[in-house]
Amino acid sequence: MTKASTSQVEVVAGIVQKHKDVSGALLPILHAVQNELGYVPSSAVQVIADGLNLSRADVHGVISFYHYFRSSPPGRHILQICRAESCQAMGSRKLEAHARQSLQVDFNQTTKDGEITLLPVYCLGNCACSPSVRVGDKVYGHVDSEKLDKIVSQLVSGAVEVRQHK
Repeated sequence: MTKASTSQVEVVAGIVQKHKDVSGALLPILHAVQNELGYVPSSAVQVIADGLNLSRADVHGVISFYHYFRSSPPGRHILQICRAESCQAMGSRKLEAHARQSLQVDFNQTTKDGEITLLPVYCLGNCACSPSVRVGDKVYGHVDSEKLDKIVSQLVSGAVEVRQHK
């Protein structure tokens, strides 16, 4: 086990200890792990299973069922494209296709350079400015292919830093 994974196991063990007596503790534990580490590493599954007296399959089943949980580290930037009805009506499907093609990834994947993870999101609350995307804490409205390319270019070049959630 590497030093990094040993550290992750210690972090996960602390989270399990803190939440294990909460009713329905598995989801709060998984959220806490992802918030702390940015994803739920495979090394966490056994620790969580042991702490909650569950099987590894039980824990893995929940992780794989919910699209929110990642089992690998996200890119440096997380780009979310809104897929709600208003954004779809205003062109988000075309924007999605452009993003997939230009980034050479599908939803829930990270670019080869580790810069951007592309995620779907179902409403950013910015319907009046559809289609919308979010990078970290910043929501962009009226996004077309050209504007998306500019946002991505600025992110990759470091011209703009956006506070990221883990």
